[in-house]
Amino acid sequence: MSTNRISPTRKRVIAISAAVVVVLAVAVVLFKRAGDDNGALVLYGNVDIREVQLAFRQPGRVKEMAFEEGDAVTAGDRVALLDAKPYEDALAAANAAVRVAEAEVGKLHGGLRPQEITQAREALNRARAVAMDAGRNYERQAGLLPSGAISKSMIDAARAARDQSVANVRAAEAALSQAVEGFRSEDIAAGEARLAAAEATRDQALTALADTQLIAPANGTIIARIREPGSMVANQSAVYSLSLDRPVYVRAYVGETDLGRVAPGTPVRVRNDSSSKAYRGKIGFVSPRAEFTPKTVETPDLRTDLVYRLRVVIDDDQVDGGLRQGMPVTVEVDAAPGSDAPRKGAR
Repeated sequence: MSTNRISPTRKRVIAISAAVVVVLAVAVVLFKRAGDDNGALVLYGNVDIREVQLAFRQPGRVKEMAFEEGDAVTAGDRVALLDAKPYEDALAAANAAVRVAEAEVGKLHGGLRPQEITQAREALNRARAVAMDAGRNYERQAGLLPSGAISKSMIDAARAARDQSVANVRAAEAALSQAVEGFRSEDIAAGEARLAAAEATRDQALTALADTQLIAPANGTIIARIREPGSMVANQSAVYSLSLDRPVYVRAYVGETDLGRVAPGTPVRVRNDSSSKAYRGKIGFVSPRAEFTPKTVETPDLRTDLVYRLRVVIDDDQVDGGLRQGMPVTVEVDAAPGSDAPRKGAR
């Protein structure tokens, strides 16, 4: 029976091979550690750019649509215009009502003119003369009643005429007093209130006329032109969709174990797949409420059951049009002091 023995040469080959394998394994581990020494937290998210639905506050017929889809607009640009004729007519009527109310208040404050006071005094004198004549006529006819020369109905008519003339005197005296003393404070207050109401109506008409111009609220890009000239639109009915240039946000999610590394104000870097540029930004908001991982969120490792939504705000001086709505991006958060292991968040 023969015994298998390994030759010394073969032993040396096996030993050298084993040493090479060990060295390679150690090199791989060291290389991986060197690549991970920064311990950065990596999150994955999507660009979230705000959109504005531009609409008129007043109804009417569209007269002008000044921009096309894809056009850039600047804050203050007039992007659309309504037919203003109905609103111009309403403003003219409101201005006329204000002038009437102003004239009325001026009359109340100024009182009657001297000529009107003179007329009121003359009216009182005439009323007194008529009353004196009616009184004498009644007394004369009353003296004839015992002799039967006059009927009782004639006496009653004379008495009524006398009483009416006395009432007319009192009314003329009141009219003269009002003409001399001016209008009551209550009348003046009522006139001023009517003027204020007319001015408020005019202001509303001015606002409505100004609202026939649709002004861009911020810099952005037209992404949808919804109406065309000649269309009838209701108030609050959108005619454009505007994508705002700033701010640019990134919506991402982070697991509970990494919450301590994503406090608001933490600086981050954002990268996309189409460019090597790293966009600087800051974490602006971390949701205080956990939620189940959205279906659109993927993780390089096992999916987390609960995550927290966060928002990254890209610095204004970094915005260059390279980050577009919905674009997937990578968010890098620098390692916290004392951290020696990389972490990966929700994607």
